Amino acid sequence: MIKLDGHTLSLEDVEKVSIDRDSVHLSEQAREQLSNSRKVVEEFLERREVVYGITTGFGKFKDVYIAPEAAEELQKNFLASHSCGVGAPFNEDIVRAITLLRANALAKGFSGIRTEVVELLVAMLNAGVHPVIPEQGSVGASGDLAPLSHLALVLTGEGEAFFRGERMPGALALEKAGLKPVVLKAKEGLALTNGTQVMSAVGTMTLLAAEKLAKIADIVGAVTLEAQMGSKKPFLACIHDVRPHPGQKASALNLMNLLEESEVMESHKDCPLVQDAYSLRCMPQVHGASRQAFKHAREVLSIEINSATDNPLVFAGAVISGGNFHGQPLALAMDYVGIALAELANISERRAERLVNPALSNGLPGFLTLEGGLNSGYMIAQYTAAALVSENKVLAHPASVDSIPTSANQEDHVSMGTIAARKAKTILDNLRRVLAIELLIACQALDLRTGRVEKEDIDQGSSPRTQIDHKPKEWDSKGFVPGCKLKNRLKAGVGVEAAHSHVRKYVDFLMKDRQVSLDIEKVEKLLIDGSLLKAVEDEIGPLN
Repeated sequence: MIKLDGHTLSLEDVEKVSIDRDSVHLSEQAREQLSNSRKVVEEFLERREVVYGITTGFGKFKDVYIAPEAAEELQKNFLASHSCGVGAPFNEDIVRAITLLRANALAKGFSGIRTEVVELLVAMLNAGVHPVIPEQGSVGASGDLAPLSHLALVLTGEGEAFFRGERMPGALALEKAGLKPVVLKAKEGLALTNGTQVMSAVGTMTLLAAEKLAKIADIVGAVTLEAQMGSKKPFLACIHDVRPHPGQKASALNLMNLLEESEVMESHKDCPLVQDAYSLRCMPQVHGASRQAFKHAREVLSIEINSATDNPLVFAGAVISGGNFHGQPLALAMDYVGIALAELANISERRAERLVNPALSNGLPGFLTLEGGLNSGYMIAQYTAAALVSENKVLAHPASVDSIPTSANQEDHVSMGTIAARKAKTILDNLRRVLAIELLIACQALDLRTGRVEKEDIDQGSSPRTQIDHKPKEWDSKGFVPGCKLKNRLKAGVGVEAAHSHVRKYVDFLMKDRQVSLDIEKVEKLLIDGSLLKAVEDEIGPLN
């Protein structure tokens, strides 16, 4: 069970609640913080003072006084008018993260909201009531107003929600879950909607997946390196000790561990090839730079998910307007993450190209097919990787450099942080597919390179799932680069063999052309469910 106090939530806690469906509860500290904050709001209401967001309108209507007697109507109107989101709804994992983060921000005790309202947010999480929140409509300041309004609607019995996989009116979802809606009072509509929790939720889930893909990029790159007959000398610690970027050093160490005990490497250590191409030799420098971007984003998000991002903020005896709702820290960080993810895809596609291109593959058959012409092999798989990489280049344009004034120019600079987070998520999905394509191609190349296909299998046009240790005669005559010819039955590095074996449990060697998209989907699933990473780490220990 995850405890919410507004101070100690971790990114991993967000994943536990959103994906693993861990339950949540408010700490006693949070209850005390909420109670104290609400008392301040009630005191201002009793004195009928003019305070933004409590006894005034919103945005450009900041100077319009609203009597305390109209507070409930004001909250209802506020949520209805601000629920302007459009587009497809966020998936349930993201909605759970949004709900959790909003509850945690409120639990910090600077928003003036009643404890029972936050308790209902937590109860919705635990019961599986997931508001329908459209993806589009936030400019990232004042916070994520439109999408969070859709979240808040369900608390009041309005809007729509998913419950047990079925989309229904918000009131019905609450009823089926045994929950009752609340009537919002002064300040509470604004407290629920004025914050950065949508961009934080999308950013957190994207970052956690990106950190895993950074490890997978090292694994996939190592498989390609073996199939390409590359060298592991560029990963020696002495090289990275004299340029000690932490991400670079971590990636280099991963690659060395993945290539441990490689007979393939040993067999061509004296070959005439002097240097590998940058996409092979510079993996630590490129992968490591992306890791550094992820590290920065982790620092930003770890602060943000435990921050009060409401406006105005309620302190002891004072209600003060500020700008903590502005998403610029997240906008910059998520643009950085998007660029870093795009670069991992860029270098992955270049490695895949070297394997399918007979002019670059050090002797492998064109497009890794044994009967080129009759079969096209992995020719078009590289096209798909190129298309995804090109799409990423468009998406990697920073959202944070844009700003369009809103609310009659009262809100004259906005962050576009939610757009930055959403497009980083799209780049992440594209990267995962590019890595799946490279891994699929690299496993085929490794089979060909190390002679794991029998002549009989070529004749029959079928492919066994077990590893085979004989080079096909049709291909043997083509040979390798002079001085780099490999012997049969050579093993790759321990980590590489683990990755290859895991892929071959689900995808056969491509003996004759078949629908490659189905194979790409199978390999992508191994990256999504974490089984590939687990299979490798079970053999060589945890990767950095």
